[in-house]
Amino acid sequence: MKILFVASGSPATVFALAPLATAARNAGHDVFMGAVEDMVPYIASAGIPALSIAPSSIRRYATMDREGNPVRMPETPEEELDFAGHWFGRMAAGSMDALREVTANWRPDLVVGGSMSFAAALIAAELGVPYVRQAWDTGDAWRTDPAASDELRPELRALGLDRLPDPALFVDICPPSLRPADAPPAQMMRWVPANGQRRLEPWMYTKGNRPRILVTSGSRLVFAKKTGFLRGLVADMAALDAEVVIATLDEVAEELRTELPGVRAGWVPLDVVVPTCDVVVHHAGGVTALTAMNAGVPQLIVPQGGNFVEAGLRISDFGAAITVDENTPEAVEKACGELIGNPSYAERARELSAEIAALPLPAEVVGALEGLV
Repeated sequence: MKILFVASGSPATVFALAPLATAARNAGHDVFMGAVEDMVPYIASAGIPALSIAPSSIRRYATMDREGNPVRMPETPEEELDFAGHWFGRMAAGSMDALREVTANWRPDLVVGGSMSFAAALIAAELGVPYVRQAWDTGDAWRTDPAASDELRPELRALGLDRLPDPALFVDICPPSLRPADAPPAQMMRWVPANGQRRLEPWMYTKGNRPRILVTSGSRLVFAKKTGFLRGLVADMAALDAEVVIATLDEVAEELRTELPGVRAGWVPLDVVVPTCDVVVHHAGGVTALTAMNAGVPQLIVPQGGNFVEAGLRISDFGAAITVDENTPEAVEKACGELIGNPSYAERARELSAEIAALPLPAEVVGALEGLV
């Protein structure tokens, strides 16, 4: 069986799909994964045949309409969802020519797309093959679908559709306790970390004497080399006498280490380092949150916008995280101290870890994919 996976414009979207794609390859199926040009090295590093299906810069899709006119930036969470639906829709439209060229020579039996990889739904409909949608994280990405359908009106009209088609199967990786009440029916799957790797050093898998706090702004902001968020958080935690690890690009790590003596900074394998941590501090990133939940580590969530904010609040409501409303030094320091000093957060985080471990492995879900064809 030939399976085409479609990721998107950040490393996290590749990392999320890689476990199921790898399981399908290990089961003997032919697998390709496509994404924007910048993500091709991440796909290839996961051992998956990689396709470039759109130009390298996703900024154009996020900041300009199809005619090249600037778009208004969102100001509220509701507008953020619509905004995401529209720009991911534009990315899907911009990917179709390359996908048609690929599938004219390599026709898949099944297409698997990430949460907002709307091109997967379109190309599957054109080819008349089953379409599977896999969640990237625990966010409510299906709420972006109406805006994406609106953006993709020309493409849908050509297919005789008035909205994006429903998937033949939805694969969800959210711990059951955190699934929203209105979440669609799903084939549940255990989330397995598939982040980028590098040569290990002893400190990465060894816990020191002081509390260890990992700080990251996620793959998208890190990939854009935006480090102000990281600098601010590290400064906010200076009084905690903790060991701080900044997960970021190696290209900016040297500058951060110079400015912040005693801080470890660089691209680290999160699946190795996070289990040695007492707290993970992040921007409300879906894959980062799943990595912490998988390891049973409490989280401090400092939202920077995006559709994962509500999902982050569900982790806080469960008692495995704290979400701060205001990104101030006092709020960050107090929250970190509470997460380290109160064992209830770690206990609740371990409960989520156990839920994740009990879900079907990607290898088991491959059987559900086979059953669609």
